[in-house]
Amino acid sequence: MNSLKPRLLTAAVGIPAALVFMLLTELWHPLAAIIVGIINAVMIMEYLSARRLTSCIPLTAVCAAFALLVPVLILTPYWYLAATLLIIASAVVLVKLHKKLNLAAFTYAFSGTVLITFGMCAFPIVVDNSVSPSFFFVMLLLLPWMADGGGYFIGSSLGKHKLCPDISPKKTVEGVIGGFVFCLISALVMGLVFQLVVFREHKVNFFVLVLTALLVSASSVLGDVTFSLIKRQLNIKDYGTVFPGHGGVLDRFDSIIFSAPLVLAIHSVIPFFTAV
Repeated sequence: MNSLKPRLLTAAVGIPAALVFMLLTELWHPLAAIIVGIINAVMIMEYLSARRLTSCIPLTAVCAAFALLVPVLILTPYWYLAATLLIIASAVVLVKLHKKLNLAAFTYAFSGTVLITFGMCAFPIVVDNSVSPSFFFVMLLLLPWMADGGGYFIGSSLGKHKLCPDISPKKTVEGVIGGFVFCLISALVMGLVFQLVVFREHKVNFFVLVLTALLVSASSVLGDVTFSLIKRQLNIKDYGTVFPGHGGVLDRFDSIIFSAPLVLAIHSVIPFFTAV
């Protein structure tokens, strides 16, 4: 529990910031794409810096530009052009700098940029296509963070059985179960609040909320473990130091990168709410 105080301080700042972000995007939808693009670019810089690739200016510029622009263009036909230009520009960088930039480093940069960017693109898509952007903002942010928080508290106090000690020594089976419980309770409470306070012409599908809580908690663990594996192989503790007790921006959003598009996919198949 040594990191509890900085975690609480970070939450005290981060939660109000997330609420302000949500309210502002309700007023002006394009803001979601702009902010997500900026967050993406920061995460890509952290990701490249972890392998000391930011010194390769052309590669960094291509990856950062893709991360910044695609969330803004994702709702237009031009996102495909941006993706094509990334491939072409990356190939040019690889060929031009083949004596300095090996294939493993190039693949690391390219795959990470695509994964992080398209995972976070769920936010502007949700804002543009949902009758209640606030509902999905809470879903995309609250559920994975509650799964992470629940896993931390339960794992720290009750954890005995290691989940994957070679990758994430502190993660336990008990923590994963605790994360699911926290995620499930948060999903149900959120559904009740929106049903009773916000929605007037829509009915929340609580079955889908339960299913989503299960899948989000699982995908959050997968995202966390995946980026932890990268950190372990690169022999670093965190991707950055922006958030005390949490590390960098990528450390805070690693689970959301995996869970956000999953939430969007679930809603596209089984809507979270229907018209009354």
